[in-house]
Amino acid sequence: MNDHSEKSISSHLFYQREKAFEHAPFDREMAFYESICSGSIDLVRVFSAPLNCEGCGVLSKDSLRNMKYHFVITAAMAARFCVSSGMTPEEAYNLSDIYIMKADEAQNEDTLREIHREMIESYTRQMRKVRYRGVYSKQIVRTIDYISEHLHSRILIGDAAAYLGINPSYLSRLFKKETGITFTDYVCRSKAEEAAGLLRYSEFTDTQISSLLCFSSQSYFIKVFKKHMGMTPKEYKKQYRV
Repeated sequence: MNDHSEKSISSHLFYQREKAFEHAPFDREMAFYESICSGSIDLVRVFSAPLNCEGCGVLSKDSLRNMKYHFVITAAMAARFCVSSGMTPEEAYNLSDIYIMKADEAQNEDTLREIHREMIESYTRQMRKVRYRGVYSKQIVRTIDYISEHLHSRILIGDAAAYLGINPSYLSRLFKKETGITFTDYVCRSKAEEAAGLLRYSEFTDTQISSLLCFSSQSYFIKVFKKHMGMTPKEYKKQYRV
């Protein structure tokens, strides 16, 4: 994906999150922590709320201290959700301790926001590793990581193989052997699952989701979604929308 595409997607996600995504606080909070546990960076970025967002509550009259208190709450909640989803307590609480210490030393709000973003994405990436730990070889885990990081672009096995430094044909055989499905089917399934999360929790339309996930056409998006989710995007949204 080129820089222009990344900026366009980021801007669109930001606009949707800040201007249109207005669910009840509890629903949004659950969606946020579930997205961390799913290992999806893209969903986390959609559902993550700023530390000083409206409705967060005032825990201190000092703005920076107030943000730090909310940071600690987020770290504690993320750790507990991740432990309940398979991360070891040692891993989860070590991450929590590391980032709380970093936050404590932050001298301004911008620095704290950056640490907050870094912490959330660290938990998310670690959860992605937890999901596949001991199940697949390192090469396939890295391939799955590559797919997860590029869901908003066109994903080709040649690009993934180049990223790993191996032959595309070898990667194709190894991927099918370990996962039981082809590389292309895995990419399509991952995009369908990502689309399902967006349909369930966000205000994105079917057309917007198809575009964000880089499907070649709306009809192909519907075909892929129905194959992996058992119903069309519209049917899914009607049945599962929070």
